[in-house]
Order: sequence, then C-alpha cells, then structure tokens
Amino acid sequence: MTCVFCEAVLRIVTFHHESDACVGFVLNDRTLFPLTGTPFAQLSVTDLLEMSVRGRQDIVDAVTAGSQAVSLPLDEVQLLPPLSRPGKIICLGLNYFDHAAESGHEKPEYPSFFLRTADSLIGAGQPIVRPACSEQLDYEAELAVIMGQRCRHAAPEEALSYVGGYSCFNDGSIRDFQHKTSQWTIGKNFDATGAFGPVIVTADEMPPGASGLKISTRLNGKILQQDNTANMVFTVAEAIAMLSRCMTLFPGDVIAMGTPAGVGSARRPPIWMRHGDTVEVAIEGIGHLRNPICDEGERTGQVPGRTSA
Repeated sequence: MTCVFCEAVLRIVTFHHESDACVGFVLNDRTLFPLTGTPFAQLSVTDLLEMSVRGRQDIVDAVTAGSQAVSLPLDEVQLLPPLSRPGKIICLGLNYFDHAAESGHEKPEYPSFFLRTADSLIGAGQPIVRPACSEQLDYEAELAVIMGQRCRHAAPEEALSYVGGYSCFNDGSIRDFQHKTSQWTIGKNFDATGAFGPVIVTADEMPPGASGLKISTRLNGKILQQDNTANMVFTVAEAIAMLSRCMTLFPGDVIAMGTPAGVGSARRPPIWMRHGDTVEVAIEGIGHLRNPICDEGERTGQVPGRTSA
C-alpha cells in the first residue's frame, strides 16, 4: 500500500531497541516510525501481514501523523530479520533455468524443497559467518515470500491471495557440507548464514507473484548474479499450491524461491566468500540486503533467531 503521509511504498521492519526486538514502518527508504510507545506496540509483523490493506493504512496514518509522531533515522538502528520467528522456512532449489543448467541438472519436474531453521537467520548489516570447518561459503540471491493467511489445498489461481509480503534472502550455503549427502539441509543451516531483509514489502505493492523483478548479487561491488524473477521455473503461485497440497501454510511462514545462475561454486575457479568481504542481494522494488562476512569466532552478539517480534 502507498502511505498518504509521504506517498512512498510502506516497508515493515524489525529492529533492535534497548535489548528488545521492535516492529516499525519505514517510509522514504530512510525514516523509521516504531510502533513502540504507540497503541499498536503489541502488534507483530505477522499481525500486520494478516490485516487488510485498509487496516494497515489506518495504523500507518495513526503512527506517522501529527506533531506527536516519533521517528528514527533508519541508518542509526540495528535491523533484525524482518520476521524473527517464522514458523517454517521452506526453500526451493534449482528454481531458475540457468542455475539448474550450471549445476548440471535438467529442468526439474518438481521443486527440490528443503528447510531452514530460524536459528540460521541474520538481519541486514549483521555478519554472515564463515564456519571454522569450511572455506566453501557461497552466496545465493533469493526472493522471500512471507505468508499472510492460513493456506491449505490452494489452487494456483488463488494461491497469491494468501501472500502477505516479499523480502530479500541470501541463502548462504556451505557447499562441501551441502554435498556430503543427497539431502541439502546440513549445508544450509549453519549458524548466521541465512541473511533475511532488510524489509518486508506488502504484497499489494508488488506485481502478482513478485514476477518481472530484477534480482542480483554483488560481492565486493562486483555483480556475480543478475536475472529476473520472471525466469523462475516454478512461480510463487505454483510453489504455494504444491506446498499447500502437503502441509498447512500459516501466516509468518517463509518460502525462499531459489537462486539464479552465477553462484560461486559453479565458477572456475570457484569464488568463496571470505572474512572482510561484503555481499549484497538486491531485488527491484524491495530493497538491498547488505552483509559483511566474518570468520567464526569473530562474531559477537545474540544467537540468531533468538528474538521475539
């Protein structure tokens, strides 16, 4: 939805404030209006995504209007994953045509689904950690879909009505561990390897299924992945329909829609992320997710996933 206060796209964030995880709205890409200290302080991100467009608009108007409105510069707060406690994090593998080819696979007839845990997530600006046991830390730019309504047995033509919003995701992968078995889970769940954020853009502000958006990865300023979400093998609607045939999807569940070609492991020689690097995932209309890279033992702060917004 478009905020009448500043005619800018509304973005929802979770940020760290006085040892707590707090929710707020970002307007103009730089001004944060926290819900803390307002009548809406107890609302979670999931609560906001479940609301109607009009209901969210009323809250935005109330929080941003008048001389009593409290705002913070966005660059002065520590952002957390925009959804700190997702119920499920379901990821798709090999979901761009060129990436399937560079990985030595044919076009899949059914998605390669795997799960991530909340403990593997970090927010924008927080370091992605290269573990001591591996040098093969890879990047993966992905579109994150956040469910806004409970969904079971959804037909593809109705599946998008259950989406609450979209965000950026970097499915950081420890490749040697990923390929130790045919199941990818272990290489996808090292602590502090899944970057998520910086914001959630509500679904009504995006094209249907967030299709037709430019998606890219830069490592130390160099473009290594560049594609368009229109080139996904399975669309957002198709993924939701397939998943909801098997399980109930709840508000706050996250679906990471796979990565384009250009991952480090497919390059010759391979490109691995190292201590001191900076990686940036960008999706048109959503934002830029930037994270430094550090070696295990250099990171301080909270255990990822242990916040409550």
